[in-house]
Parts: sequence; structure tokens; C-alpha cells
Amino acid sequence: MASHLPADPETPSAPSPGSTAAATADDPTASPESGRELGSVFWASIGLSAVIVAWAVLFTDNLNKVTSASLNWVTGTFGWTYLLVTLAILVFLVFLAFSPAGSVRLGKDTDRPEFSTPAWIAMILSAVMGIGLISYGVAEPISHLSTPPHGLAEPSTPAAAVRALQYSYFDWGLHAWAVFAVFGLAIAYSTHRKQRRTLVSQLFVPLLGDRVNGPAGKAIDVLAVFATLFGTTTSLGLGALQINNGLGTLFGIPVNSVTQVIVIAAVTSLFTLSAVTGVSKGIKLLSQGSSLLAAGLFVFMLAVGPTVFLANLYIESVGHWATDFFRMSLQGTAFGGLEWMQLWTYFMMAWWVSWGAFVGVFLARISRGRTVRGFIVGVLAVPSVVFFTWFTVFGGTAIHVDLYEGGDIAQRTAADINSAFFATLDHFPFASVTSVIAIVLVVMFFVSGADANTYVLSMMTSDGSLTPRRSVLILWGVLTGVTAIVLMLAGGLNALQNTVIVTSLPFLVIIAGLAVSFWKELDADRKETTHVAR
Repeated sequence: MASHLPADPETPSAPSPGSTAAATADDPTASPESGRELGSVFWASIGLSAVIVAWAVLFTDNLNKVTSASLNWVTGTFGWTYLLVTLAILVFLVFLAFSPAGSVRLGKDTDRPEFSTPAWIAMILSAVMGIGLISYGVAEPISHLSTPPHGLAEPSTPAAAVRALQYSYFDWGLHAWAVFAVFGLAIAYSTHRKQRRTLVSQLFVPLLGDRVNGPAGKAIDVLAVFATLFGTTTSLGLGALQINNGLGTLFGIPVNSVTQVIVIAAVTSLFTLSAVTGVSKGIKLLSQGSSLLAAGLFVFMLAVGPTVFLANLYIESVGHWATDFFRMSLQGTAFGGLEWMQLWTYFMMAWWVSWGAFVGVFLARISRGRTVRGFIVGVLAVPSVVFFTWFTVFGGTAIHVDLYEGGDIAQRTAADINSAFFATLDHFPFASVTSVIAIVLVVMFFVSGADANTYVLSMMTSDGSLTPRRSVLILWGVLTGVTAIVLMLAGGLNALQNTVIVTSLPFLVIIAGLAVSFWKELDADRKETTHVAR
């Protein structure tokens, strides 16, 4: 996900994650905020996280039983809320973009965007480019080819191919970015226009008033930290599985928990070190380098793959996605399909919810001075098109190989879902080179994204301080890695998926609440401005 939080030139104490840590470490007096006492949000968040880690280590079987039972209850009872809330947020954003409120600036009325539109779009794309593109760019479409969603087609047929991409677009498109956009809007409006601290609780001032500084606000911030932590650990676990599979394909390194623990430990050391030492230039280079490598890999696959087939598949799949959009958005499990939804749509939506606060902070930091309308259009449209295109090129290529070239990608994916991307690369020239590039990409996404996430976790548990203490940065870096490791050992990918779904549900309520709060404040401000103008 987001790999770099750019500095706000009008706010000298708001540097990038790396430079923040460095300034605080080298000069304790660099910011008055760095001396703040750590409060109840910090200790409650650390305590809850420590309990989960201890539970996973000491009572592994019990944790798996509880999370599995909780998963079935959460998705069976409240799974529909993920569909309804995300769709409602999307409709709200579209309404907002076309309403008079769309012209409101995220900042003072005299503010103008800090970054040009092309640069801003590039930064949004850097937030998009993450481990998920490698983990699921082939795995989801090829899985849907062999097991079509909701039985809508016969397995391994052209109709299944179209449905495979249609549902991949749904899981990685507008609904995901609606969650990020509403967070980014609310945070940008609160911090840039209202000059509040960068805390999720501060977004509820219009609804809760001064109570955001009391127990209710603290609970909201703890939930935000908890959801963000497990969203991050899921990404780290997926990254470790991808790196392990890539190394196994290239060098025969065993694909097992020992290797995965070593990978997580090594990368945790890297991103914690980068967050603490302030290597902001290095992280910026990582962000730019990963984007270039991803673009190069994409162009290579487009060139050597079935280009004409992909173009036709893209058009047909987008057509089905658009035609069935509202049906997919509200397709529940009244007549079965719960297990499939747990594996795919519910898991994906829970993952987006858990990343909401982090990506929202990133989007807010780069969007001062933009209009509400421009922000919504850019954040919803650009990433969705990128994901649609990536999934079509890589997933569509894998589908073509299996349908028309006698490939076994679906079979290998069914045996180990993390092998899908490398199994596809094996069918094309320079497989060793492209596999190395894919591994390097995952590592780059791993380090740069987790670096920024460590900063955001530290900021949220330091009362919104833009210069968290070095010790806090180290603690959250280590705790993120340790949590990923213990969950991996407790049950691998299933444990990660179960945990992120269960822990994200309370935060889904928070997202719905902040959308209401944001609209209330925005509407009140517009009415006041109109009254004054008269």
C-alpha cells in the first residue's frame, strides 16, 4: 500500500516517516509534541496486541477455534453489513462529487494543490501498488476460473473466464477505494480545514463534541490502531508467503514456516530500521523503484502474452462488471455461498476496512488544497482502472494459458494459492529474471509500506503527534513483525484472513459513523458560508 508520506511544506513538523524519526532521534527537542506523555490509547493498544500475541503463542489451538467460530458468526450474521456499508459510502461519495459541496476545498478557500495533478495521481498509484497485486493478481482470477463465483458459469469455460475477472474487479475496485476515499476526505477536511489533530477520534467532533477527548474518543482510536495493525500483519504474512514461494521456485528453498519466519524477521528489521533512522530518501527511491519495476513487468507481460485476447477479455469483463454492479454489491448468502464469500469478498472488504485509517492519512497528506470533487474522482477512478488493467493482463494471461495452452496454473494455485504468480511467469521467456523481479517487488512493497504504516501506528498512539518517539516507532515495528509471525505459525493464511475479518467488523461501524459526521460538518459549514455571503 502507501509507501511514502510526503511532507507538508506549510507544516514544518510534518515530514515523511523516515525524516520524522530521524529528527526526533537526533534532537529530542525537535518538536514540542515529541515530549508528550504516552496516554491510554498507547497502553490499551499495546496491551490488547500483547494479549493476542500471547494467546497465539500459548493457546494456539484455542485461538484458531475461537477465530474460526467468530469468523462464521461474524460473516453469517453481519456479512451483509460489509456489502451494504461500502455500497452506501460509494453512493454517498458520488452524490458528494456532483453536489455543490464538491467545490469545497480541503483546506482554506485560498489553498491550492501542493502537487500537480499528474504528480498527485502518481502518488495515489504508489499507494495502490502493493503486495496484493502480486499475491492476488493471478491467484484470484485463476481461482474463479476453476470455481466460478456463486455457480454463475461452468468451471474452466470462456463464461467462467469473464466471471473470474468481473468478480476480481469487484473485490479490488470502487468499493475498496470508497473506504479509503471517505477516510481521506474526512481526515483532510479535519486536519487541513479545521486544524485538528490527525486522529480518527477527531473526525467525530461534529457528532460527539468534546466527548471525543474522553473514553468514547479513546475507544475509537484504539479500534483504529487495532484494525490497522491486523491489516498490516495480513499484508506482511502474504508478502512472506510470496517471497518464500518465489525463492522456492528459483532456488529450491523449502516452502515452510521456518523460511517464512526468517523472511518476516528480516524484512521487519529493514522497515523498522528505515522508520527509526530516517532514510526518507531511500524509502522514496524504493517507492519510485517499485512503481517502475511493476510497470516494466506489466509491459513485458502485455508484450509476450496474448495481447488481442486480453483486450477483448477486458472489454467483455468490464461490461459484465458494469451491468451486474448493483447485483454483485448486494449479493449475500441467504441461499448459501458463505464459505466462498469468506475466502474472497468478505475477506477483501475486511482488509480494505482495516487499511482505511492508514491509507486515509496518506491521501489526506497529499491532497491539501484539492476540491472534494477532484479528490473523489481521482481516488475512486485512477486506482480502480490500475487494478482492473493489472488483473486483466496477469490474470487474463493465466486464464489463456490454462484454457488454450494446456497449462496447469489453476491446479498449482489450488495446491498453493501463493504459487499462482510464479506459475504464470514460468510459461513465458526469461522466467527466472521475471521471478526475481517479482520477488524484489514484494520486498520493496513490504519495506516501504510497512515503514509508513509503522509511522502511522506510532502517530495514532502518540496523541496524533507528527514526531513520534524513536522508542515508539521501534516498538510498533517489532510488534507488527511479531504479530505477523505468531499468526502465521498459528494457522498460516487462514489465520491471517480469519483475524482480519473478525477484528475489522467494529471498525466498519466507525467508518459508517465518520461518513455521517463528515457530511454533518460539511453541510453545516456550507450553510454558514452561504448565510454569511448573503
